[in-house]
Amino acid sequence: MKILIVAATRQEMKPLLDKMEFHEDIEANFIKCRIKHLEIDFLIAGIGMVATTYHTGKKLNNNNYNLALNIGICGSFNDKLELGAVVNIVQDHFSDLGAEDGNQYLSIKEMGLEGDIEMINNTNIKNNVLNLIPKVSGITVNTAHGNELSIKKVIQKFNPNTESMEGAAFMFVCENEGVAYAQIRGVSNYMERRNKLAWEMKLAINNLNIKILEILNAFE
Repeated sequence: MKILIVAATRQEMKPLLDKMEFHEDIEANFIKCRIKHLEIDFLIAGIGMVATTYHTGKKLNNNNYNLALNIGICGSFNDKLELGAVVNIVQDHFSDLGAEDGNQYLSIKEMGLEGDIEMINNTNIKNNVLNLIPKVSGITVNTAHGNELSIKKVIQKFNPNTESMEGAAFMFVCENEGVAYAQIRGVSNYMERRNKLAWEMKLAINNLNIKILEILNAFE
């Protein structure tokens, strides 16, 4: 089985990389690994939708992967999700793809334009660990929310659980390339005015990487 694991930064995948049985840096952002019977390629795609779309699309187009996983941290709009929780984002939105009309935000659909703003993952992956991870909805943004008014507006519009800067772009590429995929993230912070002192980034990354390793070991 051949798997592509995509993260925005090396930090978000480092604990998992350290667990691999074989490790070879092919490029600055691409590492080939192996664990048991699995061939695993790690791609550090960079932060944001543009970098994620380009680098993920390039790899999926030039390789024959059975599965792609997008891993990383995320913020949460839902205080019922504990910091450090690991979630499976199965519905994601390009939440700032549209236009402002005074104080109102219009999606491209509401503007009468064609295009995808909502991504829904209907992939059926046979993996007992993966399938037990809580499924949530999210949004993908170019600018992370940190203003009470804009947070309130995006909750009213999309009612998301999580926010990332790459997720929907990754899903878009996988859908168009016809590759089975999942977006698995660890909650590092709540969506509020930016306060990194309240973040649990290390906890989120550690829990995420432990869960991804469990997913890999669950493949027969």
